[in-house]
Amino acid sequence: MVHYKKFTLDNGLRVLVHEDHSTAMACVNILYDVGARDENPEQTGFAHLFEHLMFGGSVNIPNYDTPLQQVGGENNAFTSNDITNYYITLPANNLETAFWLESDRMLSLAFSEQSLEVQRQVVIEEFKQRYLNQPYGDVWLKLRPLAYKEHPYRWATIGKELKHIEDAKMEDVKAFFDTHYTPQHAIMVIAGDVDFEGVKSLAEKWFGDIPAGEKIERYLPQEPKQTEARRETVEADVPLESIYIAFHGEERMHADYYATDLISDILSRGSSSRLYRSLVKEEPIFSEVNAYMMGSLDTNLFVLEGKPSEGVSLADAEQALWAQLERLKTELVTEHELEKVKNKVESTMVFSELSILDKAMNLAYFELLGDADLYNQEIEKYLQVKPEDIRRVANAIFREENSSTLLYKPLVKETHAEQN
Repeated sequence: MVHYKKFTLDNGLRVLVHEDHSTAMACVNILYDVGARDENPEQTGFAHLFEHLMFGGSVNIPNYDTPLQQVGGENNAFTSNDITNYYITLPANNLETAFWLESDRMLSLAFSEQSLEVQRQVVIEEFKQRYLNQPYGDVWLKLRPLAYKEHPYRWATIGKELKHIEDAKMEDVKAFFDTHYTPQHAIMVIAGDVDFEGVKSLAEKWFGDIPAGEKIERYLPQEPKQTEARRETVEADVPLESIYIAFHGEERMHADYYATDLISDILSRGSSSRLYRSLVKEEPIFSEVNAYMMGSLDTNLFVLEGKPSEGVSLADAEQALWAQLERLKTELVTEHELEKVKNKVESTMVFSELSILDKAMNLAYFELLGDADLYNQEIEKYLQVKPEDIRRVANAIFREENSSTLLYKPLVKETHAEQN
């Protein structure tokens, strides 16, 4: 159980405080309710670009990292299709420095052409190195638009294409900031060796005067129900053949999310999981194989991926994966097998409660979902899943017409015999 108190400033900023006096550290986590799904389809990659721009300095603090390092602090951030999250950890007695830094860039981010150009080049290089110039790096640039036809999940967080970042103009960047980086679209969690009244005073001092901004009504196009199987085969400069199968599943707040997540653990969590035991160890059809949920707020993807062993065709490997899914659809998992994966989920969540950063991020995320106390209810929701739920959900999801299959094949390189 993670205890917390909450208040909301007049400008709409929600603040949660978790006191943990077993540590001398504090964490300041700010979640902005904006991700790649909120982008214009013709201007993708902006949420991720902004994650970088937020470290480019503000009007009053040209170098964000220097004052933080001087008080022993560290910071980082991440962007997903749903959210953008920034966090600072530092000695608790220097907490006000974090408030100063975060409030200043929320109110007075410096929009200089130099900063935009520097961060643009950083993102372009990341796009090239991580997505274009390494084997299988472009899988999500291909699998997402294969699986999604209407919802903005059809592009990756990095963006659809390099040109969208290359063409980003200062007025577009400012408009994105003004729309999404406002107090009423943010959730701040303070965790660690802090006290509620002290945090409340600091929040009022540093964030209270920041204008609330305009409230956004989000109207995202909904993904139509998939009615036929989709397939794409790619010949690329990859060392091995590879297979990815994506199925549409329920959104994050649906009751069946928990059974679906446990299915991924039954299939591929650890050396005793079904896919590893059956398809790697006992019958080496795959050299590596995995199953996972994307965990998206809206309609989810459940993904199977693997690289067939030498001598095994993609067709045989694909058939072996479907055979494992059919088992879930026809046979009830045993109570023992289900209990094992539930125990792993529970231990992971309990372990996360030892870290003030994990607690801060989780409280912010569940507050975004509707109520931070949902975090304290998560374990129970997993524990309530029954074998019958696993079979029912497997039958609902693992249908051929609900599948999008992406196959990678190595390029056939031509060889020329030496002329004598």
